[in-house]
Amino acid sequence: MKNIVYMLLLTLMTIFAASSCREKTTKEKIEDGIEEVGEDLEEGVEEIEDEIDDATDDN
Repeated sequence: MKNIVYMLLLTLMTIFAASSCREKTTKEKIEDGIEEVGEDLEEGVEEIEDEIDDATDDN
């Protein structure tokens, strides 16, 4: 009985490990790229806001 349980667990772990190592599809790569661009834009806007705040504080 123990051997069957161990074999089942080993099989499930192997399947899980193999499925998590799959390559990203083109759609997933595009989505990741879009998210990165969005994050970069947000950071740029925050930097501009900080510069504006700094410039207006001096006056």
